Amino acid sequence: MNIVLLTPGTGSYHCGVCMRDNALAKELIRQGHRAVMLPMYLPLTLDEDAASPASPIFFGGVSTFLREKSRIFRAMPRWLDRALSARWLLKLLAGRAAKTGGPAVAEMTLSMLRGEEGNQSSEIEALIEWLRVAFDGAKPDAIWLSTALQAGLARRLRAELGVPVIGFLQGEDTFLDGLGPSAAQVWALLAERMRDASVWVAPSRYFTELMAKRLGCTADEAARLIRVVPNGVAIPNQSRVTNHQSPTVGYLARFVPGKGIGLLIEAFILLKKRMPEARLRCAGSMTADDARYVEKLKARLRKAGCSDSVEWLPNVSRVEKTAFLASLDVFSTPATYSEAFGLYVIEAMVAGVPVVQPRASAFPEIIEATGGGVLFDLAENEHASAENLAAALENLLRNPDEARAIGERGRTGVQRNFSMAKLADRLCALTSSFSPGAGSA
Repeated sequence: MNIVLLTPGTGSYHCGVCMRDNALAKELIRQGHRAVMLPMYLPLTLDEDAASPASPIFFGGVSTFLREKSRIFRAMPRWLDRALSARWLLKLLAGRAAKTGGPAVAEMTLSMLRGEEGNQSSEIEALIEWLRVAFDGAKPDAIWLSTALQAGLARRLRAELGVPVIGFLQGEDTFLDGLGPSAAQVWALLAERMRDASVWVAPSRYFTELMAKRLGCTADEAARLIRVVPNGVAIPNQSRVTNHQSPTVGYLARFVPGKGIGLLIEAFILLKKRMPEARLRCAGSMTADDARYVEKLKARLRKAGCSDSVEWLPNVSRVEKTAFLASLDVFSTPATYSEAFGLYVIEAMVAGVPVVQPRASAFPEIIEATGGGVLFDLAENEHASAENLAAALENLLRNPDEARAIGERGRTGVQRNFSMAKLADRLCALTSSFSPGAGSA
């Protein structure tokens, strides 16, 4: 099967969705498919080699912004668009001026969801032209959209190419709710344009139900529009090895409030009073804005006398991430927002590390399917939540045999339910069911 994956890039920091898509493309190629990963907006920032390093960037961030701001640029020649979408230029600007959320990007979001009726319609036609000959002069057999925010592309892609367009849901609700006064309008347009795709894939039952409610779908509509296909990770061929002596807790995600790094810091301060030898290692993506938030957390740790026991590892490579996970006794990324899945949880599990996660969002589903962790309750205030988290962490750290057993169950559970190979198989089977001649899906 010839498959194109359209994935928005970040340009300057690691993105879990980008890395998942890249690993998925590599797995498809390993299985004998032909897969091309096409970045949108900005270059991909990955923790391993790119699956499609020579792919052009469509909807380059600079030209897309100019088309939104001025009618003059909506008919810009292709040579100018290509010049403005040069990787070196986009990477140079990505960390300085790019806006990835909030009211400032609301109009751009609406325009992209309008698709062929939006201000970037000429770029859709350029994309279609490229896709017609993407595979040695032939069109792809299917197109996979990385996020619901690309729903505006589906109508034209299906009409012009006549192939299934499968979209992924990846936690868009938080982004959409942050668009300010335009959020309700964007949600309404999204509900309309998502119906242009063949089907959408959600990584958990939790997020399927949340999105169906937010989109105003009936139960029957939701069943037709959204299918549950859990995420997956590559399974390394390595045994569990730790290289430390102090009991160590780890965090792996972007350094932002919603991922729960602030809550974990508060829990660690409490934990240090009970286990002075405990250490905390924090790894993950960090932008310039995130760095300012991290400085506030570091100040909190200094005030509590715990800063020497905490290590910060921003934007780690794949090799560094593997070594980081091997250094942990317990893992927790206690996200407090509506987490659609949490790839970091199964990444920790596949390394044999037991996890401690909130009894919320998609986490209970993952724990139930793997047995690789324990759940704690989020309370009405952060201090009470931190107390619950600290107690759960302490229990595992003081019972290393139990922790190791949970970690091994988690590793086996991920291999059984959440491997990248299984994800690729499930997605290809779903895509085939929507191919011409496959009958009703």
